[in-house]
Amino acid sequence: MNLHEYQAKELLKKNGASIQEGIVAETVEQAVEAAKKLDELYNSKWVVVKSQIHAGGRGKGKIRGTEQNGVALAKSLDKVKEIASNILGGVLVTKQTGAAGKTVHKILVAQDVYYPGESEPKEFYISVLMDRGTGKNVFIYSTEGGMDIEEVAEKTPELVHKEWIDPSQGLQEFQCRRIAFNLGLSGNAFKEMTKFVKALYKTYITSDAAMVEINPCLKTSDNKIIAVDGKISLDDNALYRHPDLEALRDISEEDPTEVEATNADLNYVQLDGNVGCMVNGAGLAMATMDMIKLNGGEPANFLDVGGTANAERVEKAFRIILKDPNVKAILVNIFGGIVRCDRVAQGVVDAYNSIGNIPVPIIVRLQGTNAVEAKKLIDESGLKVRPAILLKEAAEEVRKALA
Repeated sequence: MNLHEYQAKELLKKNGASIQEGIVAETVEQAVEAAKKLDELYNSKWVVVKSQIHAGGRGKGKIRGTEQNGVALAKSLDKVKEIASNILGGVLVTKQTGAAGKTVHKILVAQDVYYPGESEPKEFYISVLMDRGTGKNVFIYSTEGGMDIEEVAEKTPELVHKEWIDPSQGLQEFQCRRIAFNLGLSGNAFKEMTKFVKALYKTYITSDAAMVEINPCLKTSDNKIIAVDGKISLDDNALYRHPDLEALRDISEEDPTEVEATNADLNYVQLDGNVGCMVNGAGLAMATMDMIKLNGGEPANFLDVGGTANAERVEKAFRIILKDPNVKAILVNIFGGIVRCDRVAQGVVDAYNSIGNIPVPIIVRLQGTNAVEAKKLIDESGLKVRPAILLKEAAEEVRKALA
């Protein structure tokens, strides 16, 4: 589950990190009032108006049909009004949204933090996530903030540093100091960065986050360290422990089909292929997707109906798969361990009868508990379903269906 920038910043602030202060607005009038409030509270004569969508590259992105960027500096209240009018309700297209873009429902009006002072402001990149290869958490950081970290890693990998944290030991003081040192900081900025790193790690651990990313993390002209932007992805599997964070979920930013699948207790991820997959178990699902690719197809989705799939859930899965117009065939590949194959077979029959004319071929492979009963159910149904026993046979049927 992804958080908006303003939500991520509030969580960071709660855990002790300094942030670029801002006020969320959903109307032009609210944006103007927010700018006035920021001037009153922080003496911020200029403000930054930021689109709030679940995608990066907002500063370089454009509102469709205009030359308006998704992030813009406003030096007057009239400019705030103009920018907010252009952004709110518009579709922001960035490298991460693709051509479809995302509609902007909220903006963050934020204080200007690039003010003159005793030194030049400096932008950094810093994030923390799980390194599954080592089983440790890792800080990834660089002196080259404010730009695409992937590009920095590709062209100048020596500028990207990593600091691994043993979960059993936690973040150590010397590691905080090493991060600050590698970023070239000294004096008060050095001390501020060590505090910031601690707050970042605390946020990551206490919220069960999958990733916390700050880009840019700014050393201000008066040597403060603040989060100018913030991206936090939470582990969906841990949300039951954080009802307060789960309440921050913005369903309008998520794929409607994936939301529908979640509500039906289905594990579903939309992909770009042409073969719909219905499988029980993540491992079998991944193997099935590989098999489809090896036989000339492309998986259109990852769909795990789970170990307790019943007829109702199978029918729901069919309806979700068929919402994708790119699907040219559907492969049902079920291994009956906990789940009974005859229940899945009944779901296939019920779905066929309920939905009516299904316009694509369906290949069904059912093995394991009650597989014989399942085959009998499908054979006696009179439906145009292509049965398979071996995985190889299912692959051949997929190839024929796509021919």
